[in-house]
Formats: sequence, C-alpha cells, structure tokens
Amino acid sequence: MVTGFGNGIIGSWLCCWLLVITMTTKALAEEVLSPEPAFYKTAKEGWFWYHDPPVGVPEESDSHNKSTITREAGPKAFEKKNPSMDNYTIKEIWDLHPDEFQGLLNGVQKKAVQTPNEKNILEYLIMQDVARRKALAYANATKFVTQKYSDKFNINQVYPTTTPGISARVQEQQKEISGTIQAARENHALLFFVSQGCGFCDKQAAILTYFVEKYGWQIKPIDIGQHSTLAARFNITTTPTLVLIKNGTEQSMPISVGVVALSEMERKLYQAIRYMGGETNIDTFQTYDYQKGGALDPDAILETEEQPWRER
Repeated sequence: MVTGFGNGIIGSWLCCWLLVITMTTKALAEEVLSPEPAFYKTAKEGWFWYHDPPVGVPEESDSHNKSTITREAGPKAFEKKNPSMDNYTIKEIWDLHPDEFQGLLNGVQKKAVQTPNEKNILEYLIMQDVARRKALAYANATKFVTQKYSDKFNINQVYPTTTPGISARVQEQQKEISGTIQAARENHALLFFVSQGCGFCDKQAAILTYFVEKYGWQIKPIDIGQHSTLAARFNITTTPTLVLIKNGTEQSMPISVGVVALSEMERKLYQAIRYMGGETNIDTFQTYDYQKGGALDPDAILETEEQPWRER
C-alpha cells in the first residue's frame, strides 16, 4: 500500500513537470517568433531620449503639438500673464481681432495694477488710447453709413429730436390715438373693476369722467365684492382695474391696474384696440400708422428683398 501511494505521488510530480516544461517551451518560442518591443532595444535611452531629425525631413512646428485657441473661446482665452507690448507694433495691435485685443488689454491692465511702474502703466495707457481710437473709428464709420443709407437706418424721419419735430410727432400720435378711440366706441366698452372703500378707485373714476365726456364711451363699474364670479373670470385681484372688451366677441384685454392718467390710458387703449382688431401684433404693438414702413417698424425690413447695404 505504501509503495502504491509513493508511485502515485511520483506520477503526479512527473505530470506537473511535463506541463511546466511544455508551457515554458511555448513561451520561449513565441518570444523568438514575435518582434521585440522597441523600448527594450533602447532601454538605456529611456522614454524621453532626443534624436536629431533625419536630414531633409522638416521638424514639426510647435503649433502641431499645441492645442489651437479659437476665437470662439472669447477674450479670456487670449489673455496672457504679464504680456509685453514689445512683441507688437501699433499697427499689429490695431489689426488684432477684438477678442485678441481684449485679451491683451486685460493682461496689460492686470500687469500694470500688479506692478505699477512707469513702463507697465505706459503700456496700459497706450492700449487704452488704441481702444479709444478704434471706438472713434467705428463711430465715424457708423455715422457715414447711417447718413448714406438714411432711409434705412435714420429714425429722425419718424422720431425727430428737434423741438419742432417733437411737437409734430406728438400731434401726429395724438391724432391717431383720438381717431382710433372715437371710431371704436360703437363696438367696444370698458369694464371698471372697483371695491368698497377704495380711495384709488374714486380718483380713477374722476379721470374716467373726463374720458367719457371726450369720447362718449360706455364704462361699466363692477364691484368685485358683489360680482366675485365676474372678477374671477377676468382674473381681477386689484382695484381699480380697467379691462377693454369688444362687443359680440370673447376678446378682452387689460388696460391698466391702479390709477392711470388720462393720456396714458388713451395710449394703452389705442394699442389694445388695434391689437384686438388685428391691425398690429406683439412685434408692432407700439408702432403707429405714420411709422409703418420706416425705421421704427420691425416688420418693414421683411417686406422688401432689397438689401440695405446694396450700392445704388
């Protein structure tokens, strides 16, 4: 029995050795057949060993090894720590892209604040002077373009700033406002929401008296305490509140909340009447008829295929 046990151990030991020998032989064969990694051939040189480039082959520039900063990154991407203007001429600074210029300006400014010596402050003042002149050049060019294409960009035609022009503009606006309100009195009315003990409502009521005398409109006072359902329908929570309604329709539009002067009330009523009648939209809500087609009409630019910069 002992002999059999010993023979079993010896047999197992021989099998293990045969397996080890087989695996080692296979690994050596693979190592011989496979190419040796380049690093092991140059182990003494290490990972960062420098070689001169082969003759006739240009060396790659640093720009290929660095990430490119795009202008879309904004001025901050071009800001450098302690920049020097010795590397630039005034012409080069003048021709910089606005983001690059802003980055240089910021860097020069911070350097001057950090170390306020004569050279640093002088560089910053020069940068400021260039920026001022660039702004002046833009303003002059803009003035030229707006004068040359005055029918496109000059708003003095419809919104004058001289005293006679202002007087004429106010008269034109008042004429439109009064005519629109007068024409709308037959099929429009005002709901006047009030509440008990509301002193502001009394003041608004006095103003509405002048309005009725001037235009002959129908105004319906509604006490929100007694007509809570109607107040909720129009979402009224504050008094006094004026709401415009149009007869025969479900259309309505708030005119004012709180006490509003007669002139302001007229202007808001004029705009609401025109909007509810489809004469304006939210883009042209404040545009008067006499301003249509001009610089203060947002939609006017969409009504022509002619480009405003086309030479004539």
